[in-house]
Amino acid sequence: MLLALDVGNTNITIGAFRGDQLTGRWRLRTIREQTVDEWGILLRNLFSLSGLELESAGGIIISSVVPVINPILGEMVRKYFQREAVFVTAETDLGIRVLYDNPREVGADRVVNGVAAWQLYGGPAVVVDLGTAITFDVISREGEYRGGLICAGIGMAISGLFSKTALLPMVNFAAPEKLIGTNTMGSIQSGLYYGSLGMIDGILERLIAELGPDTKLIATGGNAALIREGSRLIQHVDEDLTLTGLRLIWERLGK
Repeated sequence: MLLALDVGNTNITIGAFRGDQLTGRWRLRTIREQTVDEWGILLRNLFSLSGLELESAGGIIISSVVPVINPILGEMVRKYFQREAVFVTAETDLGIRVLYDNPREVGADRVVNGVAAWQLYGGPAVVVDLGTAITFDVISREGEYRGGLICAGIGMAISGLFSKTALLPMVNFAAPEKLIGTNTMGSIQSGLYYGSLGMIDGILERLIAELGPDTKLIATGGNAALIREGSRLIQHVDEDLTLTGLRLIWERLGK
């Protein structure tokens, strides 16, 4: 069994693969202060509740954009799994060429998404990842990671409105009942939802104009399905794209 961890700024998504089948999936908060033992006990409990044994993990691969937590997770893997974790870096054999000016600057999750998009959908392709930030990652027709765009995430907009104003309440991100809000809650939800849609579709239109009309448009991340409902352009929703990309990289490495 392969264990794949996608460490983001807000959440850690964990996937358990048997072959190419995702048999378990968990989402945890990214708590930077947790110790090696706290992470180990947490994973052991998750495995136990799912009827799995720690010893059944034949390998562990991690993409992380939170460097401070990497040594803790690495030590946890050594202590509780008796293995060395593989961290995806700029030096990893990804199977695609990274055209970023400095490949060490691009987030591991972004290039992992590029690997999965290229192998599953082909190119040209754009992955819209709705995480703490909203990222657009571009794969060329030849299977090159060209780069992309980074925008403020939906959660940032929600917390910014709440923290920087005296009267606006905290709201959940949801599709509004109508475009024109007739109360404060509805007005905020409409602004967040249609503002996000307008930004995403507007950027995608520009990318399609540059890449070509046959560009594949894939959304992933926590709000991907909700955004897909209102988007005019997104064609596919793949919530497990990053986990799948980690599995594909693991297989390429021949671990």
